[in-house]
Amino acid sequence: MSADALASFGQFLANQTAPERTILVVNWDAPEQIERLLEQTVDPLPVDLERRVDPDRGENLVYLLEDGEVVATSTLEALQQAVLLVNTDLYATGLSGIEQYEAPAVLTELDEMRFTLRGFPASTREKLLLVVMSRFIEKRALEVGRGRLDVAFQELSRVHDEYGTGQVYARLADTDVDVHVYGVPDADPDLDGITVHRGETPAYRQSWVVVFRAPAHEEPAALLAVETGANEWDAMWSYDRERVRRLGATIESEF
Repeated sequence: MSADALASFGQFLANQTAPERTILVVNWDAPEQIERLLEQTVDPLPVDLERRVDPDRGENLVYLLEDGEVVATSTLEALQQAVLLVNTDLYATGLSGIEQYEAPAVLTELDEMRFTLRGFPASTREKLLLVVMSRFIEKRALEVGRGRLDVAFQELSRVHDEYGTGQVYARLADTDVDVHVYGVPDADPDLDGITVHRGETPAYRQSWVVVFRAPAHEEPAALLAVETGANEWDAMWSYDRERVRRLGATIESEF
């Protein structure tokens, strides 16, 4: 991967078009520990977290507002199962299949919003958002069964050593999706039907990319995260077809 690719990635991240957003929790009735976990999850995102009591609504509903209008709704239970009460090991080593991982809409709809996330040991929660979104895009590709999926893992051993990850890509290999994986060759993933790209440059080691270029009439999706410091990530995801196409073209031509 060339320096030009990193420059292109920087332009992609700089092109932020998100509206003003708020995450609103209605009729909160959960333990203080869960409240702290929600705050830790939302804290790195450029959104406000508000609470409200509304006798006309149920308990522990979570809304995403854009310019004051509701655009997505999730239950607190869905957030707990996806991010609040789990860690990255569930997604890496989980045995129950990708169908289990239902990414909450109040998170997936935070597209076109640039933010910085930290990994362990600085934070045990923040980086999990990138894992959740990666699985969300992989699941979309699996369900559509066509198109092209480009994924930069940093280290190819993730496909080889992480049982859950390996199972996802074994299933993708059985579809008509054109799957390309990229990483430092610290292992040799042996999956028929997947094209493996190997690289040793620092940029190869710093990028976390999941790009699904969907066929017509299906929704594309892309996650881009660039490691800017020790386990610190500058990140964004998008569903805009043209932006996803350009990001995929950058990977094709410059990795």
